[in-house]
Amino acid sequence: MTLQDSLNKNDRFAASIGAQLTEVREGYAKAELTVDERHLNGAGVCQGGVMYTLADLSFAAVANCHGTLTLGISNTITFLKSAQMGDTLIAECNELLDHHKLPYCDIRVTNQNGELLAVVTGLAYRLKKDFPFDALM
Repeated sequence: MTLQDSLNKNDRFAASIGAQLTEVREGYAKAELTVDERHLNGAGVCQGGVMYTLADLSFAAVANCHGTLTLGISNTITFLKSAQMGDTLIAECNELLDHHKLPYCDIRVTNQNGELLAVVTGLAYRLKKDFPFDALM
């Protein structure tokens, strides 16, 4: 099973909101979802937790792409613009530091027009446990 398939299947919360990894390379991942009615908050815009979950899915792919089980330990998110019903959200994660214990990533969430909606930083911790997969995608 590929890392992409494994995370798309086993990250059950991300899957339940419609988030899917669409690209995984060493040090890079992209996840996408389309905003529908279930994603809207009381103000009628996309709930911030949806954007965070999408970003976190891309972060999980990058953090684990080296074959060692890696879990997020600190993330920050800054919301810059609201997402609307019907928008396609794209989270792109880039590994900035492939540290043997504490990898660090930058995630950008945009819409289908390339507008920047949120920026996320992610720090993870690598466990002394293999995370096997056959290929990245």
